[in-house]
Amino acid sequence: MKRNWTLTAKIALFSGTFLLLSLMSVGATLWISWNLEGGAAAVNVAGQLRMLSYKVALSATDLDDTQLSSDLQLIQDNLVLLRAGSPSRPLYVPWGGIIRQRYDAVRAHWQSLQPRWESASQAHPVPREEVNQFVTQIDAFVSSIEHRLDFWTTVLHAFQMGLAALVVIGALLMFYAAYLFVLDPVGRLSRGVQALEQGDYSARVDINTTDELGDLAIGFNRMAGQLQAVYDELEERVRQKTAALRTEQQRLAALYEVSALVSKAQSLDELSQSFVQVVRRIAGADAAALRWTDESARRYLLLASDGLPAVLAEEEQCLMSDTCFCGQAQHHGGPQIVQFHRLQPEGRALPGRVACERLGYATLLSIPVRAQQRLLGEIDLFFHAEQSADEAQHALLDTLAGHLAAAMESLRSAALEREAAVSQERAFLARELHDSIAQSLAFMKIQLQLLRTALQAGKVGKIEQVVSELEVGVKESLADVRELLLHFRTRTQEQDIEPALRSTVQKFELQSGLSVDLVFHGHGQPLDPDVQIQVLHIVQEALSNIRKHAKATQARLVVDSLPRWRFVVSDDGRGYDPEVIAQDGQAHVGQQIMRERAAAIGGHLSIEAQPKGGVRVTLELPEFPAAASARATRNTEISPYAT
Repeated sequence: MKRNWTLTAKIALFSGTFLLLSLMSVGATLWISWNLEGGAAAVNVAGQLRMLSYKVALSATDLDDTQLSSDLQLIQDNLVLLRAGSPSRPLYVPWGGIIRQRYDAVRAHWQSLQPRWESASQAHPVPREEVNQFVTQIDAFVSSIEHRLDFWTTVLHAFQMGLAALVVIGALLMFYAAYLFVLDPVGRLSRGVQALEQGDYSARVDINTTDELGDLAIGFNRMAGQLQAVYDELEERVRQKTAALRTEQQRLAALYEVSALVSKAQSLDELSQSFVQVVRRIAGADAAALRWTDESARRYLLLASDGLPAVLAEEEQCLMSDTCFCGQAQHHGGPQIVQFHRLQPEGRALPGRVACERLGYATLLSIPVRAQQRLLGEIDLFFHAEQSADEAQHALLDTLAGHLAAAMESLRSAALEREAAVSQERAFLARELHDSIAQSLAFMKIQLQLLRTALQAGKVGKIEQVVSELEVGVKESLADVRELLLHFRTRTQEQDIEPALRSTVQKFELQSGLSVDLVFHGHGQPLDPDVQIQVLHIVQEALSNIRKHAKATQARLVVDSLPRWRFVVSDDGRGYDPEVIAQDGQAHVGQQIMRERAAAIGGHLSIEAQPKGGVRVTLELPEFPAAASARATRNTEISPYAT
């Protein structure tokens, strides 16, 4: 079973072993030093024995009994001391085989010599030979001790050198252990962190240990794996977002291109042909066709195609519903994709499938064209390769189809507006003819009657007068016609309406022979020329009705400019009879034109019968007639010829 050692345990084990070895070395060194010190003391004591031996011989010759006895006792005590040792001094004889033998020999010799030396006297002194022999034994004993001490000294030196080597080796081993257990794992972790900082999320730390650094490496690798997973996930999201943005950009570009196309198209043919070319390129189709349908969605007319074989275009110029996969838009709410080789038996019976497969088409994509829930047609895209359902592409094509429907509805609305503009233009011409040429012709009709009467009566002067007035009327009619041809409307040449009204009144007096009382009150804001012309036409029509229908002797025109413009035309004629007006179509048309002109400039027109006879026509303009005229002009500007 493998034991899991922690970093602390490894360091403690290594340090403890080194410490134990160091302590053992130090202990051995101390023990050897103690032995050497004790041996040295023993050599000194043994040396004292030799000195005491010579001293005893001298003391016996000098007959110093006290000294002799003391020296003999010292010899005995030193022998006992060498035998027992003394830890306090310290004194220790390194007993060995030869040392013990020689000590025993010294002691035995001493025991034989002690009685004779105690009885030594001057007459019987200690023999010199005995002293020399005893000293020789002592020297041999000392030599054995010194030899032993030399050995221990050598051992001590060896231990000292070993201790020094142990210190060096221990330092090296400590450095190696620190590198192996700490520095190298920490360095690997540091390099792993640097790699993560530089964006290398695949970096891992390989530490085959079970200690704390191993756990740290495992945690680092787990963290790096999690970071790599998160980074990969973010990268995938970025790729998806980038692809989505690219798709959206392409979609927006397609929408912009189609929007620009439909905004520039001036006709249905131009719009249809350009659209099928663009949608074919956007969808990557091999052919495209645009079909239009009627209200019943039974017939589909081929408006335009691009890349479609001529034989297929001729065969499907007018396609009946339920005879082909094309023309099925009323049965599907959205885009329909058809893969011919995967059709069910009922689908294989349609003749359109045979033609498409014969021409090599594998997939058909149909997109309905709708405007306000109303089916207008469909777009058919043909592919030689098999295509799968793409919701994003279908949504884009559906949006493009919506733009196409809006553009076609816009062209339809523009056509209707042009028709309305033509109708309004006709009404405008009718008003202008009525207010200008018709009045002049009516005046000339009256003058012709007067001319006929004068011719019958033979009144030459009257004839010349009538002819002159007829000439003036013809010139005015020609001028009105020329004005209509050039501008399609009459404009006042004066900046103020007062001179124009005076000229109108003078012309009326010349034509009718009636006097008109013209009264102006105040000087208000000048009128816009377009407003002036409408006011003049209304006043002319009112005066013309007086001349033709009122049987009046006098007319009156009152103009108020403050606080707002107000025009009142009145007469003393036979009055206003609604039933007669209803029977007189011309008069009725005149009133209708007057009301239309008043409405065009935002004014209010009223026609009232006066209590004492006659009719009063009142035209009231808004506070800012120029602005009202501008609004009326904007509301009616649907063609370049409208007023």
